[in-house]
Amino acid sequence: MNQTHNIFSIRKAAIEDISRIAEILVFVKRMNYRVIFRNDAVSFGEIQVIPVAEKYSKPEILNNIWVYEADGIVKGLIRIEGKEVVELYVEHFFQGQGIGAELIEFAIKEHDAKCLWVLEKNANAIRFYEAHGFHLTENKKLEEGTPEYKVMMER
Repeated sequence: MNQTHNIFSIRKAAIEDISRIAEILVFVKRMNYRVIFRNDAVSFGEIQVIPVAEKYSKPEILNNIWVYEADGIVKGLIRIEGKEVVELYVEHFFQGQGIGAELIEFAIKEHDAKCLWVLEKNANAIRFYEAHGFHLTENKKLEEGTPEYKVMMER
């Protein structure tokens, strides 16, 4: 049975959200990036819930995160610094329900988001951002500690 979610909120993340934020980040990063980076030491060694939770509980990170909550469950998050979308993740089980679209539109409308970095090989993310008015630029840089490039997208 498909559920429709008309009642949701995008709100500033709170310390009580940290474990959920960490779960989303760890799981989605493994699902999306393992195929690109092919580095199990990072996917299953470095990327673990407790260290991620500790990192994201720091005020300089947590204060820039907004969460998408519906049915009492945090289902996605966006991190915005200035006019840059730094991260946008939707729990794997809730993808394809418009949550990412709500988050990126929130960033555009409420924070005048103008740019973001995306992995050059992450075709799904590039298509998603293009559908929301962003376009690839010539600006790219190596993802630290990897042979993979990130490309800047702007709108």
